[in-house]
Amino acid sequence: MSDCIFCKIANKEINSEIVYENENIVAFKDINPEAKIHILIVPKKHYETILDVNDDEVIKDIFKTVKEIAAQYDIDEKGFRIINNCKEDGGQTVMHVHFHMLAGEKLSTNII
Repeated sequence: MSDCIFCKIANKEINSEIVYENENIVAFKDINPEAKIHILIVPKKHYETILDVNDDEVIKDIFKTVKEIAAQYDIDEKGFRIINNCKEDGGQTVMHVHFHMLAGEKLSTNII
């Protein structure tokens, strides 16, 4: 999609602090972090929501990326939170499927 901010980041049209990248996935720091560590994990191919992802390899890559980032940031022992918002009622504000990875501090249990 030509006007999708996450597509532009994945295509390197917009600068972002990329922390991980492979053939299918790009992960970068959120510009408005909700925790000390706040990484967005995004498929390079545009899918509006998680319900639109029909490629098992992309799903596998997303969760492989979670493990890679957890090790990279040394949060694999202490823990982290993964969030995916789906559509408007689910709180999705950018219509390109993405996962928030939050860590680096004790997270509130108010959001589950």
